[in-house]
Amino acid sequence: MNSRQRVTAALNHQQPDRVPVDLGGAVVTGIHASALHKLRKALGLEPHPVKVYEPMMMLGIVDLDVVQAVGGDVVGLNAPGTLLGYKSENWKDWTLPDGTPVLMGGGFEYTTDAQGTTFAYPQGDRSARPSATMPAGGLYFDNLVRQDDLTDHDFDARTDYADQYAMFTDEDCAYYERTSRSLYEDTDYAVFGNFFLGGVGDIFHIPGPWLKNPKGIRDPEEWIMAPLLHPDYVKDFFEIQTEITLKNLELYRQAVGDRLTAIAVSGTDFGAQDNLLLAPDCYREFYKPYHKQFNDWVHENTSWKVFFHSCGAVAELMDDFIEAGVDVINPVQVSARGMQAKTLKETYGNRIAFWGGGVDPQKTLPFGTPDEVARETKQNVKTLSQGGGFVCAAVHNIQGPTPVENILAFFNSINS
Repeated sequence: MNSRQRVTAALNHQQPDRVPVDLGGAVVTGIHASALHKLRKALGLEPHPVKVYEPMMMLGIVDLDVVQAVGGDVVGLNAPGTLLGYKSENWKDWTLPDGTPVLMGGGFEYTTDAQGTTFAYPQGDRSARPSATMPAGGLYFDNLVRQDDLTDHDFDARTDYADQYAMFTDEDCAYYERTSRSLYEDTDYAVFGNFFLGGVGDIFHIPGPWLKNPKGIRDPEEWIMAPLLHPDYVKDFFEIQTEITLKNLELYRQAVGDRLTAIAVSGTDFGAQDNLLLAPDCYREFYKPYHKQFNDWVHENTSWKVFFHSCGAVAELMDDFIEAGVDVINPVQVSARGMQAKTLKETYGNRIAFWGGGVDPQKTLPFGTPDEVARETKQNVKTLSQGGGFVCAAVHNIQGPTPVENILAFFNSINS
């Protein structure tokens, strides 16, 4: 089997020749630029500054030589732009707070205050209010909440979120066609579509870090309460997003055809470490109908598998995800309540595939020993890979300070 065949077999719940592996195919299976810089060196690969394609999470582009070296099977079709609203092109030098040299897109604009706090600007426009901030010595950019006083606000979603999402341009479509063709024809890796525009209510998107003048509810804490306080407003917003997303799915299909193995439809998080972030009935009323529309469209019009990302303790929603047409769940946060690998595999393994679940990037991977990393990885792989239905990746992105010895132990243990 080649990599593309291996991933396809696994997602079809067939036993592949070995467990397929992903590093950086998705923006939720990636690696911090600092950790990637160290990994390249440890692998003996040609040194060069890592290109940061997603500045909020400081994710580095995982080049093909790294994919090959770690036994990877997936390459990502990334969006042409970033969450800060500039494109990943015209690269320029920057240095991370830990001293790691990186390359940022030419539209990345920032200022640093006397305390060493860095502020990034939407669409590279310093005349706008900064939309993200990184503390001195930090690892990531956090959203800045830019919400006006809503005391006397007229809650009209079609006005407030009119510019939240947009149709793909001809330039976007040409990029997707050109890049997907190159990834598909020049490699035998599975091509993963980082679409994610079906993530209604994505708490990472609510502040609108790419917008210069966001309107309406932008505070994540207020957004979580919005379905109860402003139900029609929330549904109107989701209707706007759905209208645009369905049109963009068609443009995406025209651009990439059957070259994708899977598409990330949603990245909205519904779980915390020990519980859901919303009641199951709230998910069923406000989110599930839109998810089903997107997933049904994908299944009716393409050969792609539908990939959903939701962190946390989401076992209570697994049946709903499956009913909504989700084929693949990520990140499989096996450390969260009710998310033990054995329970998930036995209960849902014949109805949904697992992508992630390899090792805990919050505890074991950054703070354990290489032996502890290897032991946890082998156990999770043994449990989740039986009968196919599993692509191994870390449980979410590999964090910046992670010891490179542990990263190597993880990848060396998957198919050992």
